[in-house]
Amino acid sequence: MVILPPAKPPRIINFLKPYVLKMHFTNKFVSAQVIHSPTATVASSASSQEKALRPSMDSTRDVAAAAKIGKILGERLLLKGIPAVAVHLKREQKYHGKVKAVIDSVREAGVKLL
Repeated sequence: MVILPPAKPPRIINFLKPYVLKMHFTNKFVSAQVIHSPTATVASSASSQEKALRPSMDSTRDVAAAAKIGKILGERLLLKGIPAVAVHLKREQKYHGKVKAVIDSVREAGVKLL
């Protein structure tokens, strides 16, 4: 008689936080994307490098640009039917400045943060 090992339960983190917001800042641009973690695909993204957004911004790298990117990303998420995202901050990122601008404007657009 062969005794099989118990079946592993599915990873609960995949169900609790399927969409993760990640931000990237360079000296020239601001970009943010939401990743669907179970499939490791980009669900939605926004960047100050987009040609449609550049004329409407004074600068592509300051806090105002970060706030605009967050607002656009929030609107795109709601259009795709994604009501909530989790925020992933790198070790050196603090909730201040550009990071705060992106997160607050995503929240103001109507997306819940987990």
